[in-house]
Amino acid sequence: MMLSQSLLSTDHVQLLDTLATSDKLLIIQDLDGVCMALVRDPLTRVIDRAYIEAAHALGTRFQVLTNGEHIGSRGVNAIVAATFETPDQAAGRYLPGLAGGGVQLQDRHGTVTHPGVGDHELVFLRAVPERAARFLATRLCSAPYDLDGAEVATLLQATVLDNLVSPTINLNHLHLRLSDRPSRYRQLQGEVEAFMQQLLADAARDGLGDAFFVHYAPNLGRDERGGERMKPGDADSAGTHDFQFMLKGAVKEVGVLVILNRYYHAQTGRYPLGEHFHARAAPRDHDALLQLAIDHFDPALMPRLVGVGDTVSAQAHVIDGRTQMLRGGSDRGFLTLVQDLGKAFATDNAVLYVDSSRGEVQRPGVDAAQLARRADDPWAAVQDISDEHDPLRLNFVFADGHAQYVEFFLALAARIAGNDRSPDPV
Repeated sequence: MMLSQSLLSTDHVQLLDTLATSDKLLIIQDLDGVCMALVRDPLTRVIDRAYIEAAHALGTRFQVLTNGEHIGSRGVNAIVAATFETPDQAAGRYLPGLAGGGVQLQDRHGTVTHPGVGDHELVFLRAVPERAARFLATRLCSAPYDLDGAEVATLLQATVLDNLVSPTINLNHLHLRLSDRPSRYRQLQGEVEAFMQQLLADAARDGLGDAFFVHYAPNLGRDERGGERMKPGDADSAGTHDFQFMLKGAVKEVGVLVILNRYYHAQTGRYPLGEHFHARAAPRDHDALLQLAIDHFDPALMPRLVGVGDTVSAQAHVIDGRTQMLRGGSDRGFLTLVQDLGKAFATDNAVLYVDSSRGEVQRPGVDAAQLARRADDPWAAVQDISDEHDPLRLNFVFADGHAQYVEFFLALAARIAGNDRSPDPV
C-alpha cells in the first residue's frame, strides 16, 4: 500500500522501510510535542542528544517548521546547546529550518535571518513582552483573581514568553492555578484575547495595520472572516493556552514552499521561486500556494515529503443553533499542504501525527486500544483530533508520543546512513 493511502496506521515498520529506500526525501517536522515533551514552561524542555545527531545525519533531508523560535531565552538553540559539553560539540548541529511560523530562518550552524521582516516591525515586537507583563500583573492582582503580588511575579516568568518575532502569552501555569475555577480561567482567556486585539489596533495606529495577526494554539479553525477561533478552557483542559502575536505571512503552510525553494537550490543551484522568496511574499490561500508550487517546481526533482506534527483538532460545536465540525490546530495547514503536494506531484507523501497528550499540557489524545480494534470504529480513537469527513488524512499515528517518534527517527536516520553514499551535508 502507498503511504498516502494509509489511514491512522501504526505500521511503523512499513513506514520505515519505505522512507529509508526513498530516492528523494524531505522531512518537515514540528518540534514541541513531536521530538520533545509538551511542557507548561518552555524553559524546562529537553531534547535527546541522539535525536540531534540523527537530524544532523539526515542533512538536507530534514527541516524544522515551528511556531516557536530558534533564538532567545526560550529558543530551541539553547536546548540543543545544553545537550553538549562544549560549544564546539554543538557546532553544526543546530536544527535547520523555519521558526516563528516561517519568518525566522536558520541553517545547521545556527546562523539566523528574518527574511522580509522590517526594522519598524521588530521595534514594535520587542515592546510586546513588557506590555504583556504589565497587563497581566494588573489583572491578576485585581478582582476577581486577587492573586498575591509575589505569586504573580513568579507566574509571569513562565507566562510571558519574550520571543523576538512571536512574543507569546502562555496560560498553562495560570490554567493550573485556576483549574478549580474554570469560569475564571475562561474570563482570563477572554481578557488576553482582548489585549491581543488592542495590540493589533495599536500597531495599526503606528502604521503597521497589515503587519501582524494573533495565533491561538490550539484553536478551533477559522471563522467567516478568516480569524482563528479561540478554544475555551475547562477544568481539565487549558483550551487555547498560547496567544502568539505574530507577523502576517508567518504561517506554517507558507513555510513549506520556502523550505522547498531552498531544497531545490541545494539540488540544482537555482531557486525556482527566486533567491529572495520568503514567507511574507507568498500567497496565504491554500489553493494559491499549491498552484504556485505546480507552476514553478520541477516534478522530476520533487522529493517525497513527510509532514510531522502534533497539533490538529476537529471538534463539534453548536454555532447559531447548528452543529458544526470546527477543524483547526497550528499544524493542520502545513500538513494539508504536504498531503496535497503529494497528490499534485505524485510523490506519495505521508502525514505523521504524534500524540502529545501525555505531557504536562492537557489535550485530546489517541485511544491506542481503540485504534488496534480498527474494525469497530477507527475514528473513535482520534476523537476531537480528526473525523471521517476531515480533508486532512493522518496516514501514520505515533500513539505513544514523542519518545516513540524519536525512536523511529533514530532508526530511520541509521538506515539512511547505511544506504547513503552521498557527501556530508553542508
